[in-house]
Amino acid sequence: MTVITVGLINNMPDSALKETESQFCALLNAAAPTPLEVRRTSMPEVPRGEAAGAHIAGNYWPLEDFLRAPLDALIVTGTEPLAADLRDEPYWPRVAALVDWARSRALPSIWSCLAAHAAVLHLSGIRRQRLAQKCCGIFRHDAQSGHALMRRLGETVVTPHSRWNDLPIAPLREAGYSILSAGPETGANIFELHQGGTRMIFLQGHPEYESVTLLKEYRRDIGRYVRAQQPHYPTLPQDYFCAQTVELLNEFRERAEMNRRPQVMADFPAAAVEGSLRNTWHAQAVDLYRNWLELVAAGGHEMVGQSGGMLQ
Repeated sequence: MTVITVGLINNMPDSALKETESQFCALLNAAAPTPLEVRRTSMPEVPRGEAAGAHIAGNYWPLEDFLRAPLDALIVTGTEPLAADLRDEPYWPRVAALVDWARSRALPSIWSCLAAHAAVLHLSGIRRQRLAQKCCGIFRHDAQSGHALMRRLGETVVTPHSRWNDLPIAPLREAGYSILSAGPETGANIFELHQGGTRMIFLQGHPEYESVTLLKEYRRDIGRYVRAQQPHYPTLPQDYFCAQTVELLNEFRERAEMNRRPQVMADFPAAAVEGSLRNTWHAQAVDLYRNWLELVAAGGHEMVGQSGGMLQ
């Protein structure tokens, strides 16, 4: 039986490197219609500490070797941005080169979150826009159910989002992108570009997230607040916590705002909150990636001619 080889370029910061690797590998293995190999690498321009560097050295392909070896498909993750303009990031030339590399090989690809923003900027000159507040939580999206990538998912797609920036739908459509899933609170959730024989999929959300991922990010942001690394207390992720948990977290917020010191994090009710979480998006995430892998296995031919009727 044919083995599908998927390249994963994992650029997440050290704190999320292993977790992101685990999320994507578990999701791909759950979705795989045939035997699957996941080949991992990372952009060397992303700063690394000693432990993460050792993990990459021992478990990841060197990027140059990765690019020379044959692949059937590619996934590129984002990282935590530091510059207001992505073109000022130290890894910008590398991202642009990776986009061109994937296009030159007509390689089916998925670009996740910041990687999607960077790829669209390079391809089409569309700049992401800073949101007034963080788009964070579990959101429902209308889906283009007639598209091959969206079959099995139904008319509504549930996806976690966690971002401060957005690619507006109008300029995406004007540049030829097909919007496959979108919502009033998140804008474009899943969209694609068919250009020069290459089909590229872009995700502003995170279907790969586990049930606790948004909780970990929320707790991280509270930690940054109490250490005075950010000025405002983070808002609760939308539609993620039950009512009882929201009450518990609001009580902790009152204590943290009154006693804004790192020591207060010892009282964060992590175990109680984690026990209340429910993953409402995993089944659809598996279906999404199964659809994509089936298209990869079929050489992408099923997708041709099925990108019409995009969401309005």
